[in-house]
Amino acid sequence: MNLLVGEAVELVTTLKNQLADAEAEVVVCPAFPALHAVSQVLKDSPIAVGGQNCYSKESGAFTGEVSPQMLKDVGCTWTIIGHSERREIFEESDEFLNEKLHFALDSGLNVMFCVGETLEQREGGQMNDVLTRQVSKGLTGIKEQQFEHIAIAYEPVWAIGTGVTATPDQAEEAHAFVRQLVRDQFGETVASDLRIQYGGSVKPDNAGELMGKPNVNGALVGGASLKSESFIGIVRASQGA
Repeated sequence: MNLLVGEAVELVTTLKNQLADAEAEVVVCPAFPALHAVSQVLKDSPIAVGGQNCYSKESGAFTGEVSPQMLKDVGCTWTIIGHSERREIFEESDEFLNEKLHFALDSGLNVMFCVGETLEQREGGQMNDVLTRQVSKGLTGIKEQQFEHIAIAYEPVWAIGTGVTATPDQAEEAHAFVRQLVRDQFGETVASDLRIQYGGSVKPDNAGELMGKPNVNGALVGGASLKSESFIGIVRASQGA
């Protein structure tokens, strides 16, 4: 919940100019009020646009919600589902997130699907149990061909906005575990092709090392995406990795 429309437009205008030659796939997910204006700026750009969330119905008496169809109508090709703040603050369950994931995919959106443990869960030795539950329940019923439209984002909740970053080895360990869960549930082809992003205090000075790990295929960038200089630095670092 950051940036007014004018600020968002100014940011993506800089990104459009500076990342025209980027080899990495880049998606920006502004707050809902800025989506249409941002999409207009990026219309002839390789940078895609996504929503930060969406609901599991096309329309109806769901005041305050936004449907995948509404996101597509303003130029989105992506949406985030299951961000840790949606899980924690808004108490969205694994079953509800699975329902939203299915509907977003069926509606023609690509999805960044987020999983990750809290500090309490990690310190209590529950990381693997939490990830197993979130992946198995969250991806229930997904078909093999749908995975080309899914990126999983691993977010250690204890590293989001805290300035504390999981070490590259910690990130690799969690990503490898998530990939194995997908392998067990959906097979080798899906698991090997799946993109797993890291999210949690990603910065230009740690992005290259994080994304140099075999199972880290990208970044879901939070605070560092609010300033063009730091976000561009992360994109450049990812290309080097």
